[in-house]
Amino acid sequence: MSSYQNCEGATRRDCLRLGLGGLVAGGLTGALRATARAESETARQRQAKSCILVWLDGGPTHYETFDPKPDAPVEIRGEFEPIATRLPGVHFSRHMKRLAGIADKLTVVRSIRHDQGNHGAGNHYMMTGAPPRIPVGCGAYVSFHPSLGSVTAKEVGAPHGIPPYFSMPSMSRSGGPNFLGAKFAPFVVGGNPNDAGFRVRDVALPAKISEQQFKDRTDVRRQVDRMVRINEQAAGDPVLALDEYYQQGHQLITSTEAQRAFDIHEEADEVRDAYGRNAFGQRALLGRRLIEAGVPFVTLYLGGWDQHSQIFAGLNKKLPPVDATLATLIEDLEQRGQLDSTLIVVLGEFGRTPKINDNAGRDHWSNAMSVMFAGGGTPGGQVIGATDRQGYAAVERVLSPENFVSTVYTKLGIDPGKIFYTPQGRPVHLVSDPTPIDELLS
Repeated sequence: MSSYQNCEGATRRDCLRLGLGGLVAGGLTGALRATARAESETARQRQAKSCILVWLDGGPTHYETFDPKPDAPVEIRGEFEPIATRLPGVHFSRHMKRLAGIADKLTVVRSIRHDQGNHGAGNHYMMTGAPPRIPVGCGAYVSFHPSLGSVTAKEVGAPHGIPPYFSMPSMSRSGGPNFLGAKFAPFVVGGNPNDAGFRVRDVALPAKISEQQFKDRTDVRRQVDRMVRINEQAAGDPVLALDEYYQQGHQLITSTEAQRAFDIHEEADEVRDAYGRNAFGQRALLGRRLIEAGVPFVTLYLGGWDQHSQIFAGLNKKLPPVDATLATLIEDLEQRGQLDSTLIVVLGEFGRTPKINDNAGRDHWSNAMSVMFAGGGTPGGQVIGATDRQGYAAVERVLSPENFVSTVYTKLGIDPGKIFYTPQGRPVHLVSDPTPIDELLS
């Protein structure tokens, strides 16, 4: 008996069993043509070749970044005064100096909100565009739906020998592929690129193995694969996943493009200094190198934003280097002629509470958050939406995680209304509301 997965891979017997034989000549053919036209239209609208998603894990405060409230009571406005940007009447918080100076090159959305106020659920919603199907705890690592990076890896791909999806230095809670399979999981680059001896794992032969030994072992593996065709097993089979990892590792070791992309030591000292001689700054620089090599999706993961206590003391140290790195990344891409083709997005799972708590911190708050966009055809110099005078809730141009995720997909030439099929043949909408944010589309 044949194993049915979806109509795209159905055998003739599958079609007859499902009563599709008569439709192929009529209704199904028309449906397929309509789908092809829709996908062609989305590809035509593609504005970005790649995306660098900066994930500020824990929930960054909107008050102390892109949405200050200087007229609110002191227990709400906090300790940081606002600063003017290049846009008349638009202010950021005081530590966003470099980004304020290039505000004409970026857009801030101040009005995304949702109802998932814990880390596990909020992370999943913003990383996938799909709310969790069941309640999840704050510390949960959940994956009910493929992430932005995994879908991009599948739909866009990358040059031979280079994985299409990277995450540094770790994967977000919901940054995985779910039913798409291990092939589309992120290649995680750990370690600190600022270290003198930094090297990416799995991209060079171990010291004790010569090139000839490596070739001999590869030949043996190839002969075994001729006898056991494991690539015909189910998409979720762990043996198939292991084989995909093996193939990916082999390609990395033998790819000169990958070797060069990972060699951050090729960069001039002045460039490395500009990005910041810290782990996040050098990961951003490595992300730029990966984008140049053809990688379509890179996540820069930066934790430490769950600031329930001493938020101002913490941000005094945390924000200035992050601000400098993000501004340098935007300016560097622009100088290299790559900003128009590279989408940069900065966000976390939610914002922070309006009222400062008894520990001089802010707690979880999903009624309001700010998301920054730059590049990838994004019109600069905009502020989209607004929160109320005290920052409690989005009140103008209220947007959802679905709108956010649909925007990223649309810019990358991926139809957010596409339907995927699980290995069991169950249809799944990529995004339930595939409406992008029009103001972000050029």
